[in-house]
Amino acid sequence: MATVVLESLVAPRARAGVGVASAPRTASASPAMGCRVACLLPECKGLRVAGYTSRSRSAVRWANLKVSRRGVVVCEAQNTVVDVPDVTKSTWQSLVIESDKPVLVEFWAPWCGPCRMILPTIAKLSKTYEGKMTCLKLNTDESPDIATQYGIRSIPTIMIFKNGEKKDTVIGAVPETTLVTCIEKFV
Repeated sequence: MATVVLESLVAPRARAGVGVASAPRTASASPAMGCRVACLLPECKGLRVAGYTSRSRSAVRWANLKVSRRGVVVCEAQNTVVDVPDVTKSTWQSLVIESDKPVLVEFWAPWCGPCRMILPTIAKLSKTYEGKMTCLKLNTDESPDIATQYGIRSIPTIMIFKNGEKKDTVIGAVPETTLVTCIEKFV
């Protein structure tokens, strides 16, 4: 794996007593970076250098930052996130009711903190049970008719449907083990 030194990367000098003493020292100094490399830097994993896009250039101009034209640092972790597909009033019938596999539906809203807390768990379960079950999310602000039809009074509410019928309901941001127990009954 090749190491790239970014001339635009500037790290503040470590102060005495700040919790960076365990960080490894940088191996070599680049003449372009001068004395800035003498500071202690933590190890960063999951980053790569990518070429500029028009969007990143405008963001850099907007932030009024001076950067190298060689590329930008991009976090690779953002590309590994599994997104749970949305279901709406128009797709409810085909994706949930007519599905030949069990379907887990999370009723949520973007302003709901516990809903955002449980979403990574739903995404993980979606990957775990891929092929055996479908995981979807329904925004109750955008599709209130379906939420009312199924008596949703609190979010997050997770419902499991099989053969078009509601089979189980879990209310609240519960641990993954609770959801797995419910799912295993119907898979």
